[in-house]
Amino acid sequence: MSGPRQVPTQYGYDLWAETYDDASGALRALEEVEVDRLLEEVAGLRVLDAGCGTGRHAVRLAGRGAAVTGVDFSEGMLARASAKPGAEGARWVRHDLEQPPLPFEAGAFERVVSGLVLDHIERLEPFLRELRRVCAVGGRVVLTVVHPAVLLKGLSSRLKDPATGELILPAYYPHQVSDYVMAAMRAGLRLEELCERAATEELVARVPGAAAYLGWPLLLAIQATP
Repeated sequence: MSGPRQVPTQYGYDLWAETYDDASGALRALEEVEVDRLLEEVAGLRVLDAGCGTGRHAVRLAGRGAAVTGVDFSEGMLARASAKPGAEGARWVRHDLEQPPLPFEAGAFERVVSGLVLDHIERLEPFLRELRRVCAVGGRVVLTVVHPAVLLKGLSSRLKDPATGELILPAYYPHQVSDYVMAAMRAGLRLEELCERAATEELVARVPGAAAYLGWPLLLAIQATP
């Protein structure tokens, strides 16, 4: 039995846009808690959500009083994001994160978050260098990514093409933990916290599907400063 067909990342996420928010995935449930913890208070701050997708972070942070800018290359994802209740509190920008520079001035944001994006970025250092550039002095950058160990467990962002029913997989790059750490350091970021989060009994109680990954590392999160 053949596996899913790998497709370009942008094409895959455009297809996924209509159903992305329907799944209450264990990874996303675990990740949102970590993002909020590492960002801390955001009220009154300028926040960049790099790779905002359907706006799951951006809309929530705007609701907490942040001046949020969400950037993504998927028209489908941005359309979903901008149609959500509360989306008027954020600004939405279409841009390919792998095409530097980002369309923002240096030091434009006190907080920069990029959630579950890094494994879709082939060249990590140029991207992270841009996140450092747009982060203000005294600000912080929060990065989350699917833990590399998850690939050994067979979890990946696969979905069905709504037109054909074919199982497809948006392109990703199998970076290791050391790749993320060294790329961040070479990009001029100072690592303040590095954490690896596994599926817990508490997570299983919230998201029963997490039971298959109980005790298994699901998430890698990094907090860094310029």
